[in-house]
Amino acid sequence: MIKLLHFADAHIDLARQGRRDAESGLPLRVLDFLKSLDTIVDAAISEQVDMAIFAGDAYRDRSPAPTYQREWGRRIMRLSEEGIQTLMVVGNHDVSPAAGRAHTLQEFETLQVPNIHVISKPVLLKPEDLNGLPIQVIGIPWLNRSGLAASLDNEEVSGEADINAQMEAQLSQVIESFLNELDPALPAILTSHVSVQGASYGNERSVMLGRDLVLSGSLVRDERLDYVALGHIHKAQNLNEGGHHPVIYPGSIERVDFGELDDRKTYVIAEVERNQTSFKQFTLPGRRFIDRAVEITKNENVQEQILELLPESGKLRDAILRLSVSYPRDWEAMIDEPAIRRAAEDAFEFHFIRRPRTQVRLRLATDESIASLPPLELLEKYWQAVPPEGTDTSELNMLAGEIIRAVEIGHSPEDEETIA
Repeated sequence: MIKLLHFADAHIDLARQGRRDAESGLPLRVLDFLKSLDTIVDAAISEQVDMAIFAGDAYRDRSPAPTYQREWGRRIMRLSEEGIQTLMVVGNHDVSPAAGRAHTLQEFETLQVPNIHVISKPVLLKPEDLNGLPIQVIGIPWLNRSGLAASLDNEEVSGEADINAQMEAQLSQVIESFLNELDPALPAILTSHVSVQGASYGNERSVMLGRDLVLSGSLVRDERLDYVALGHIHKAQNLNEGGHHPVIYPGSIERVDFGELDDRKTYVIAEVERNQTSFKQFTLPGRRFIDRAVEITKNENVQEQILELLPESGKLRDAILRLSVSYPRDWEAMIDEPAIRRAAEDAFEFHFIRRPRTQVRLRLATDESIASLPPLELLEKYWQAVPPEGTDTSELNMLAGEIIRAVEIGHSPEDEETIA
């Protein structure tokens, strides 16, 4: 039996702005991510796990500042010093966009840090590679889409969908070849930073379509495997509930923004045996996010209606609060923003969003009707009537165009949506 700890998507340098800690000089929100990472490392040591698997994305910045590399290195070195076999999968945010540049975990690979294994290319690790641990690990890092596409016979493919299908088939063949090499007497793990068919995406989903390679659900549920340790999707989930082995996305280690308000952030400790795996997910508390919204429809006691929405001071302390207020633009003068900010001063961060409403009518030419307009032209008229604040509508129009084209050629847009 092998005892392992699995986590992913640390993104420790995600929040580099805001108030800073007087002692370390680091942004307080960065410390939130590092506290979660400390909790995970402490658990690996106290639980005396045999192996730790980090399934990709140590940072958000593909060229992280040395300060953040230092903080990451300090924690990984604790695992090394404890003799824990630690696997780190290179994720999409760990790969430089510039060809030939080193990935962000390169120093561990270059210096051959004891007990640390960096998975920067597809590999099958056997007991002799893992200090004698009786386990086999198939490791698949984030694979560069352009590199895989260049290896295809472009004369045999036509269109983006065919290229994606061939690349996914190629990746599946690589994994299948490793599966065929497994020793059936030993437990086997697959770890990868990748999207898997059927996963529920979190708020980190990209607006770009068809950019991720997607593994089939049947491949990760192959019965020759005993645990699948995934990263890349920030929403914690098991893609094989009730099945022979867990297929786990633990989620990111800290909430990134309000889109992850209700997401559970976890790490996993599993006991892996051949044909028998048990596991437990442990919730990382993280910093609290509070989201409140109100639509003002009566012009009496407008300020009081807003203040009533604020949590009590004790519940507000150290939380990140977002308060969105929608109201007729004519009532702007009834809102005392400084007073609202004073009432929310116990919050760690306070985001006050004003959404004044203006009555606008969509104007059509005399010879036009809604039904006669093409979808993209109708969308453009909608933006003219209801302009989205702070949003580049050209990007939204491009996304809409990709969705419409995908539907026209017979593909479901949901099948092609991917995450960053």
